[in-house]
Amino acid sequence: MPSSSRQRWLVGPALGAVIVALFCGAAVCAHEIGTTRVSVLFQEGRTYDVEIVTDAAALVEKLEASAGSSAAADTTPARLQSLLTSSDETFRRRLKVAFDASDVRPAIAYSVAPGIDGTSAPVATIRLTGQIPPAARHFTWTYAWTFASYAMTVRSAVSENPATEWLEGGQRSAPFALTSPAPPVDRLGTARRYLTLGFTHIVPKGLDHMLFVLGIYLLSGRARSVLWQVSAFTVAHSITLGLSMYGLVAVSPRIVEPLIALSIAYVAVENILLSDLKAWRVVLVFAFGLLHGMGFAGALKELGLPRSEFVTALLTFNLGVEAGQLAVIGAAFMLVGWQCANRVWYRSCIVVPVSTLIACTAVYWTIERLSL
Repeated sequence: MPSSSRQRWLVGPALGAVIVALFCGAAVCAHEIGTTRVSVLFQEGRTYDVEIVTDAAALVEKLEASAGSSAAADTTPARLQSLLTSSDETFRRRLKVAFDASDVRPAIAYSVAPGIDGTSAPVATIRLTGQIPPAARHFTWTYAWTFASYAMTVRSAVSENPATEWLEGGQRSAPFALTSPAPPVDRLGTARRYLTLGFTHIVPKGLDHMLFVLGIYLLSGRARSVLWQVSAFTVAHSITLGLSMYGLVAVSPRIVEPLIALSIAYVAVENILLSDLKAWRVVLVFAFGLLHGMGFAGALKELGLPRSEFVTALLTFNLGVEAGQLAVIGAAFMLVGWQCANRVWYRSCIVVPVSTLIACTAVYWTIERLSL
C-alpha cells in the first residue's frame, strides 16, 4: 500500500474516534468551570446564611448511592427538589458548619431550577441558616458532596471585601475570623488557580469553544491563516471578557448562548464552502470572539473574583483560556495537520466530514438553546 494511502487509513479512524466522542458529548453542558460554589454571609444580627449552588442531578445521585438506593429516573426540577428534601438527614452527614470547632445544626431549604440552556443540568440552590453562637470568634466549613475543587466566598458585616477560599471536596476550610477583616489573598496562588480554571474552561469542559477553535483551524492548515483568525478571536474575547467583568457590558445568556452555538455552525459551514482565508472571515471571527468573551464572563462571574486580586484573577483566567485554545490547535496539528495538511485528499477526507459533524452539533445546540 502506498505511503499516502496508509497515512490516510491511519488518520481517518483516529480522527473519527475523536469526533464521535465530541459529538456524543454534545448533550453535556457546553462550558462549565465547576458544578459547585458556596457563599457565606454573616449578618449584623449575628446570623449566618450559607448558599450552596450545585448540579442537582449529580447531588441526588450521590445521596441515593450513599443511602443504597437506585438512581432516580425522573430528573425534572420538581422531582429532584422532592428527593433532596426527603434526603435531608443524609445530606447533613457530609457537611459541617462549625463555630470555634463546635458543630451547629442549621435550618436547610432546598430549591431546584432548570439549567440555563437545553444542555445544562438542573441547578440546586441549598440555603443553610441559623444563629451564630454567642461569643463565637471563628467559622469553619466542610462540604464533602463534591469531588472537585470549588470556591467558597465569605462576607461579613465588618468587612466590605469578601474572602474567597478554594477547597477540595471534603476539605475543611481555614478558620474565618468573625471580628476581623478578611485575610490577604495570596497573589501567586490566585494566579495559579485562575490560570488552571481558564485552561479547563476550554479543555476539557468547553466543548463549544473547542469546536469553534477546531473550526478555525480546519479552514486552512497554513500558519498564517490560523494566526490571523486566532489573533482576531483572542483580541475580541479579551475585550468583552474584561468589559463584562467590570460591568460595562451585560447581555442575557439566553441571547449569548444560542449565538455562540450559531457562530460555531457558521464557521463549520464556511469551511465546507471555502478553501482559503477571506478578509470577511477574519472580521466575522472577531465578531464571534466578542460573543464567546461574554460566554467566558458568564462562567467566570459564577465563581466570583477576589476583589483585592481582581486584575490578577482576570488576566490569568484569560491566559488560561489562550493556553487551552493553543492546546486544541496543537492537538489538531499533531493529529492531522503535520503529516496530512498538504495531501490531495486532506480537504475531502478530513476538512469536509469533520466540519459537517461540527455544524450538525452546533445546529443542535442552537435549537436547544432557542427553545428555552
